[in-house]
Amino acid sequence: METMTCSHVGALPQSVAPESTEGCVDCLALGEHNWAHLRMCLSCGHVACCDSSPGKHATKHYTASQHPVMRSFEPGEDWRWCYVDSAVV
Repeated sequence: METMTCSHVGALPQSVAPESTEGCVDCLALGEHNWAHLRMCLSCGHVACCDSSPGKHATKHYTASQHPVMRSFEPGEDWRWCYVDSAVV
């Protein structure tokens, strides 16, 4: 996966703790457990499901918060996605 740099990465906090390690916070609040993959917001730590999941909560979080960069919250994955630049960063 080719990565690029973007100005949004430099504006992120040095570290952020995940809001949950149990799964998609939004799905769990609805009593659902049917997410495909998890993502974590690198601005606030919100853990949400990807666009392959029915809820698409990670993208909904970006739309509501305008927090630009998330990372995969899957074991063994360390890639990040910038919603503003539509790129792996």
